[in-house]
Amino acid sequence: MSSASLLVELFVEELPPKALKKLGDAFAGGLRDQLVAQGLAEPGAVLTAYASPRRLAAHLTHVAERAADKAVSQKLMPVAVGLDASGQPTPALLKRLGALGADASAVPGLKRAMDGKAEALFYESTAKGATLAEGLQKALAEAIAKLPIPKVMTYQLEEGSELPGWTSVSFVRPAHGLVALHGDTVVPIEALGLKAGRDTHGHRFEAAVDPVVLRDASSYALQLQEEGAVIASFEARRAEIARQLAAAAVKVGGGVVPINDDALLDEVTALVERPNVLVCSFEREFLEVPQECLILTMKANQKYFPLLDASNKLTHKFLVVSNISPDDASAVTGGNERVVRPRLADAKFFFDQDRKKSLASRVESLGKVVYHNKLGTQGERVERVMRIARGIAEKIGDATLAAHATQAAQLAKADLVTDMVGEFPELQGTMGRYYALHDGLDASVADAIEDHYKPRFAGDELPRNNVGLVVALADKLETLVGMFGIGNLPTGDRDPFALRRHALGVLRMLIEKDLALGLDALLQDAAAQFDGIAGFDSGKATVELQDFILDRLAGSLREQGASAQEVDAVLAPRPQRLGEVPKLLAAVRAFAALPAAAALAAANKRIGNILKKAPEADAHVSELLLQEPAEKALHAAMAQVVPAANAQFEAGDYTASLQTLAALREPVDAFFDGVMVNADQADLRLNRLGLLMSLHAAMNRVAQLERLAV
Repeated sequence: MSSASLLVELFVEELPPKALKKLGDAFAGGLRDQLVAQGLAEPGAVLTAYASPRRLAAHLTHVAERAADKAVSQKLMPVAVGLDASGQPTPALLKRLGALGADASAVPGLKRAMDGKAEALFYESTAKGATLAEGLQKALAEAIAKLPIPKVMTYQLEEGSELPGWTSVSFVRPAHGLVALHGDTVVPIEALGLKAGRDTHGHRFEAAVDPVVLRDASSYALQLQEEGAVIASFEARRAEIARQLAAAAVKVGGGVVPINDDALLDEVTALVERPNVLVCSFEREFLEVPQECLILTMKANQKYFPLLDASNKLTHKFLVVSNISPDDASAVTGGNERVVRPRLADAKFFFDQDRKKSLASRVESLGKVVYHNKLGTQGERVERVMRIARGIAEKIGDATLAAHATQAAQLAKADLVTDMVGEFPELQGTMGRYYALHDGLDASVADAIEDHYKPRFAGDELPRNNVGLVVALADKLETLVGMFGIGNLPTGDRDPFALRRHALGVLRMLIEKDLALGLDALLQDAAAQFDGIAGFDSGKATVELQDFILDRLAGSLREQGASAQEVDAVLAPRPQRLGEVPKLLAAVRAFAALPAAAALAAANKRIGNILKKAPEADAHVSELLLQEPAEKALHAAMAQVVPAANAQFEAGDYTASLQTLAALREPVDAFFDGVMVNADQADLRLNRLGLLMSLHAAMNRVAQLERLAV
């Protein structure tokens, strides 16, 4: 059966730029999957997705005019139901055949096969393969229905359609054209009130012809570029913009480079059809404003690419990606320079105004800012963070660290009530650092004000100094404890207060900085700061929160390659100093590779099960009650091995501790082979249970080895 390339395009009004790439990939992928499922396209067919501001399109190779016929076997009913005692069809069977378009003449050809424990009748027929028009109509409807549309628009059909103004259509943006070409033939399908044709439209202003009449499916991209002045491929357009940005930076000279921002590049790619990068500039006086402010306003508000010098400092030049290519670009560059100037002037005004008041003078205003209706204002929150930070600093540092951490915690949120952060919330912390330095505060305090939000995301850097580390830890603990205490827990994919991210941040700081802090003590101290708050549940804020944090740690360790058994073994004893976890995990991995590991893990599990049934046991052993050679040998071996393993454990050499304990394999195996633990004589039984309890405690100091048992 002949095949050819297929092209489908929806021509629409300007699509939302931040969603364009996802929409284009989903549209093309949905069409391909449906056509493959119907047998109209080969699984290995090459798919090319196209997405520009005004179109979604897909090109697929090796698409058939009609799918191959398929043999269909349909179960009818059990033989006992479909045939009577003489082998004649029952009314039930004839009725079922009639529903399938067959009659009694089909009965001799019915297939008999076992279906479970009973024999059943099957009707075998051939289903005609779908035509491309039928299959594509279904595939297009499915692809449109499954698009990840951020917000649906409802609009009336335009004039020229069969029922203009009478029929409402819902789509991401109003659609004005539909193309469906199989080779050079139009496929007669409809969607969104449109009938398929071969005409599309190029650039609004620079197309050589309008409409662009497509010759065939494979000429789509080339014709659009040559006749329509449009680069239809998102990836090709993105690469062209990146190339032009780099070339323009070289032309400016001085080693400048455009700011590296993939999200901005994607968004600009979704805004233009024919990119043309131009160099613009602004007055140097604006460079007195912190560059983060200028960069943010240029990127977020204008979609410009700031130029940075070799020292990563902002220059007074920037790049604009225009959608037109006039012979004289001065009007375009001049217009963009006029547009950006008021934005930069606003930033300079905010910066100048904010510096007229110190950060310390703004702290009082935080008492008027609501943090949470159950947890009070930002001012009350700052007081809690200050007390938590001071407590942490006193445990890991000296009086200077405690003083600086307390001051940084007090001022960390003060920039929330500045004009600059009010305009650009993304700059919270960053502006606080600038204002703190302007106020003459210690650099470590200023850095901590910016860094207390870190790590903001996976892979983000940690605070640069101990003051920032303490305040960041206190800030995240206050959020976690507070939200858990009032029952505001994350559920499913909802986590409005980013508690999962805060938990991972706490874990990273405790582990990567190897802080000598116990998790339970940290949570208890933080929870104490919420005394007097109505409805605050300290149990949720400590026990449940500790489970939540350890669950995040378990997931993180598994993502890093640790097995579930290894992670369970390490975390089951609920380690408190989390900085030790990497060493504990390494020790367990080394132990698991030893020949004795499996037998000792199994024995440890057996001992645990025995002790669960013997609540009367304690870890006391009397040598006088040791009767069997095997129990004497185990006791003697433990007397040699356990002290050495304990000494290694106390020294932090967990790997050596477990490897030392591996020497107990043979005496443990011999004990279970030759000793009856549950002896009839009570004193013997309790003595043997005590021996096992001592062994169990010694073997599980590093990790719960029974979790390694298969």
